[in-house]
Amino acid sequence: MTVDHSPPAPRRRRATPSHASPRRERKGPLSAGAAALVLLAGVGAAAAGWTPHEVNETRAAPRTPSAPQGHGSPPSGRPAGSPPRPHATGPAASGVPATGPGTFTVAPGESAGAGTGKTLLYRVEVEDGLDLSAADVARQVDGILADRRGWTADGRSAFRRVSAGRTDFVVKVATPGTVDRSCGQYGLDTGGEVNCNVAQNVMVNLKRWLLATPVYADDVTAYRALIINHEVGHFLGHGHVGCPGTGEPAPVMMQQIKGMHGCVPNVWPYDGQGRYVSGPALEGNAGH
Repeated sequence: MTVDHSPPAPRRRRATPSHASPRRERKGPLSAGAAALVLLAGVGAAAAGWTPHEVNETRAAPRTPSAPQGHGSPPSGRPAGSPPRPHATGPAASGVPATGPGTFTVAPGESAGAGTGKTLLYRVEVEDGLDLSAADVARQVDGILADRRGWTADGRSAFRRVSAGRTDFVVKVATPGTVDRSCGQYGLDTGGEVNCNVAQNVMVNLKRWLLATPVYADDVTAYRALIINHEVGHFLGHGHVGCPGTGEPAPVMMQQIKGMHGCVPNVWPYDGQGRYVSGPALEGNAGH
């Protein structure tokens, strides 16, 4: 297994998108198709070892990411005018609503702190009109960010969710159209299919949250961990990498939606022994 025990300290950035990876407040119903698809979320969690671990609260002074430009990695969405992505199916075909109002409901409450170092404060929001509980989405995001195989394993990253006040980043689950508009403001073409990280926003495409990708179709809950870890990884300053070798675990910062290239599915930045899972840096780092 090719692993990197001590990854280089990432450069922090703010306006760089990612895995293919807005905000106001309100609420309403969603399409029956998407509601049914939520049931998929329970399957396969064990296959990718999705087991959140509780971590004691940390209330260190928050750290503010550096301004856009950073991280040596261009936006992770497609540049305008680039060819269509593979696996594109379209919102209508999936039963996921194509677009929404662009307003959001904030998940209430806050989480215990996770990790050591200066704490990054985050908020979780769900676009209005979707049959998703903001509180439930927040619970899942909290568990992913607190997992011992997540970014807290780097010894520098700590997270705590809040529902009001200052935040360092915001996780937003939104319809494909809303994600496209938000990411497009930064020159990214997410094509109705993928996620991005722009400025302080981790934009999660509802289609990916509900349906995952063909590789993770039977393990949707685990794929959600990949979305959050990949996009937050970009926010922390990590760029895209490739598959380190046939049969090796796919790095979280690999664009797995574009193919596994011989790697086996993996949704965590660190393995169970605390070793960073990485691969060769990709030139240009463009894409989702």
